[in-house]
Amino acid sequence: MSAFSFALPGRVIFGRGEAQKAPALIRAHGPRGVLVHGANPARAGWLLDALRAEGAEVLAIACGAEPTLPMLEAALAEAKGFGADWVAALGGGAVLDLGKALAALIPAPGGIMDHLEVVGRGLPLAAPPLPYVALPTTAGTGAEATRNAVIGLPDHGRKVSIRDERMLPRLAIVDPALTDHCPRAVTLASGLDALAQVIEPYVSARATPFTDALTRPAIGPGLAALVRLMQAEDAGARDRMAWVSLSGGIALANGGLGAVHGLAGVIGGVSPAAHGAICGVLLGPVLAMNRAHAPDPGRIHEVCGEIAAVLGCDAARAPQALSDWAREAGLPGLVAQGLDPALHQAVAEASLASSSMKGNPFAASIPQLCEVLREAG
Repeated sequence: MSAFSFALPGRVIFGRGEAQKAPALIRAHGPRGVLVHGANPARAGWLLDALRAEGAEVLAIACGAEPTLPMLEAALAEAKGFGADWVAALGGGAVLDLGKALAALIPAPGGIMDHLEVVGRGLPLAAPPLPYVALPTTAGTGAEATRNAVIGLPDHGRKVSIRDERMLPRLAIVDPALTDHCPRAVTLASGLDALAQVIEPYVSARATPFTDALTRPAIGPGLAALVRLMQAEDAGARDRMAWVSLSGGIALANGGLGAVHGLAGVIGGVSPAAHGAICGVLLGPVLAMNRAHAPDPGRIHEVCGEIAAVLGCDAARAPQALSDWAREAGLPGLVAQGLDPALHQAVAEASLASSSMKGNPFAASIPQLCEVLREAG
C-alpha cells in the first residue's frame, strides 16, 4: 500500500437538530465575530439572535451569489476593522467559501492577490486564519470540509482558489434539517455536484484507501436519495445527501477531483451558470469519456454499475441514462446555462491548467474535452 496522508476539519458534528449547539460552540471562540449568510438575512435570524443572546457582538455580512473578487474585497474591508475573534457561515457553498476566505484573510498582512492561485501569487497564508465554523444549508459542495475558497474574477473570466491547509474549518456542523425543503432546482444541481464529488475522487488518479472508504459506499445511495428528492420531500433522503456531500468534501480535499471540476471551474468564470448545475450536466459525458479512454477503467465500470442499479438501465448506458435523467428532472444544458459554444476550445484549453484536472484517470486531450462540452450542451 502506498503512503498517504489526510487532513480534516478540526471537529465535525453531524445529525438532525445539532445546529442548535452552534451558538454556544461559536461563542466559545470569543466575544466578537463575523456571521456570513445568504441573500435573505431572515434565514440566519435564529443564529444571529442566539449568538447575541450568548453575549456575542456580531457583524452580519450577506453573500447573495457565488463570491467574486469585488465581493470579497468589500466584505474584507468591512470585516478587517471589526476586531473579530471568529468567523461563522450559514448557507450554501458560496456562503461557506466567502466565510472561509474572510477567516483566512482578516488576519493576513498582505493583499488578496498575494494568495489567489493562477492569477495571483498563490502564496501560503502569512498568519493563521481565524477560527472558522461552517453550517451548510445545501447538500452539494462539501465546502464545510475543504481547505480552499473559490473566488470568481470577472475581469479574468476565471474562478480560482485561495488555498491553505489551515483553512479547514475549526468546526463543521452538518445538520440535514437545515437542507429540508431546499428548492427543487437547487436540490438537483447541488445534489449532482455532491454525487460528482464522490465519483471523481473514487476514480481519481490520486485516490487513497481513506478516500475510497468514504466515496465508494456513497455513490449508489447518493443517487438514490437524489432521485427520491425529485419525487417528494423526504427527511431520510435529505440526511443521506448531507452525508454524501460531507463525504465528497473530505474526499476531494484529500484525493483530488477530475475533468468535471476542471471544466466547471473555467465555465463558471465565463458564464453566469451555478457551479452545481455545471457539474451536473458534465458528469455523464465525462464518465463516458473516461470509460472509453482511461487505461484502467475498472473503477469507472463500478460507478456505471451503481448508476445502472438505481436508474434501472444497462451499465453500458449508465452515463447517458444519468444525463437523460438529470435533463428530465429539469437540469438545463450548458447552452441554456449561458455557455457560448464558440468558447468550447478556449474552455478546454484553460481547463488543462486546473488543479482538478490533474486527478482525472487519464490525461484528456482538448478535442476529447470539446466533445464533452458538446455532449453537455
